[in-house]
Amino acid sequence: MEIETKDVRNFAAPSVDSLAVRVVVDSAYDRFIDDATHPAVRIEHVRHIPGHERSTFAGEWGLSLHLESAQAGSRAQYLLDFGYTPEVLIRNFALLDLDPARIDGLILSHGHRDHYGGLDGFVARHRAQMQSDIKLFTGGDSAFAEKWIKRRNAEPVSWGKLDRAAIESERVATVCCDRAHALVGPFTTGPIARTSFERILDSTLVEPATAPAAPDHFTEAERLGRLVPDQHPDEHATCYVVQGRGLVVISSCGHVGLINTIKAAMAVSGVGKLHAVLGGFHLGPAPMDYVEHTVAELKSLNPDVVVPMHCSGGKFIAAMQRDMPDRLVTSNIGTRFIFGI
Repeated sequence: MEIETKDVRNFAAPSVDSLAVRVVVDSAYDRFIDDATHPAVRIEHVRHIPGHERSTFAGEWGLSLHLESAQAGSRAQYLLDFGYTPEVLIRNFALLDLDPARIDGLILSHGHRDHYGGLDGFVARHRAQMQSDIKLFTGGDSAFAEKWIKRRNAEPVSWGKLDRAAIESERVATVCCDRAHALVGPFTTGPIARTSFERILDSTLVEPATAPAAPDHFTEAERLGRLVPDQHPDEHATCYVVQGRGLVVISSCGHVGLINTIKAAMAVSGVGKLHAVLGGFHLGPAPMDYVEHTVAELKSLNPDVVVPMHCSGGKFIAAMQRDMPDRLVTSNIGTRFIFGI
């Protein structure tokens, strides 16, 4: 399936003076993580939560990041992805003392449950405190399509789908960003062109695009036989141009490839300097030679900082420790990374 980035000649990427990325949901929390320093980013780990000595962060398979940028004295906040369950997202959001009233927008990287699962419950809990015109920015209508999980030696099982009607019933308008889209501080890439060696690794299945949206007459077995590999046309990246530093690319899952994602962000923004790349890189299930090829290509792009999270995988981290140890930064639930200081 060929996906090309749409004409972005008239797109102007915004820039910011600084960016703070807070890890709200990820897989693990290490209370004894060591302090860390890096010349290109300020790292603030959270070990003890003042006022919450009898509570702690919860981890789960999923990702949610709180983004706050500053430009000319004004600030903007976004919540990027929402973890697997509302319970974990709501818990960690409260422990971090984040304020739903200050969120300027919600961004969904792609339509997988480990990224949208907490959204409904989070909005239901906090809608009264949120801004009246809050919007959800997605990469396209297929973010709302039903996904099916492939299983070894078993039939696929439905992973469900994000309910657009439920979100909009809470007065959250949805904006499908089918091309590069400038927000207040960040920009989204729009569809990510598949131009590198990377390929879609087996992950989820979807019904063919021509399948009817309404319930049909097919049996369950017939429906399973009609499923095709998900090419993730709705996946987009959230990025910032930090003045004096360069491009920060957040690849929440990177199904379409880390290198493809970075190059799409460069093409959209016109910025060739890669300051940082962080998030999920979907290299956990990849073979080692594929991981090493990715690290070699990433090294040629010369990032200052690389922060793997979520689905990046131990093989990627090991290869980074070997080939780019001075660029690798460890993440943790609650950690805040500040760029542009």
